[in-house]
Amino acid sequence: MRVPAGCESSQAGEYHHAENPAFRYHGEDDGGTLSLTVSRALAEGGTDVPDAGAASIVLQRTPEGFLGETRAMGFAGSGTPCPVVFPTEVVSCADAGLTLRSAASTSIDEGCRPAPSGAPTVRLQQVLLRGAPDSGT
Repeated sequence: MRVPAGCESSQAGEYHHAENPAFRYHGEDDGGTLSLTVSRALAEGGTDVPDAGAASIVLQRTPEGFLGETRAMGFAGSGTPCPVVFPTEVVSCADAGLTLRSAASTSIDEGCRPAPSGAPTVRLQQVLLRGAPDSGT
């Protein structure tokens, strides 16, 4: 299998986004699939709240790598909400957290289908750090 080193072990636990610590991730890992539920922290130390339109990430350990998708809610040009799916992969696993690579955006038409034309997909790395963010962030 081509799963990154360190990713064979359970990645279950709590994470926060390195660049925007308001985004929190709760990971459950059964040894084959890692599921990350996304929530957003409220201002002034409030509790994390799942958002019905928030993203979720499901990744599977496969012979091709630690691959899956991010599911989120997007909006057509008219403002119509549309479910969208972004290919996602785990690039690395470390004691400090996970590094993911996922599409940054997608184009959808008014029928919530992938637009026939649009900008090429750009994949960005996202760093998720283990545990709650420091109180100073």
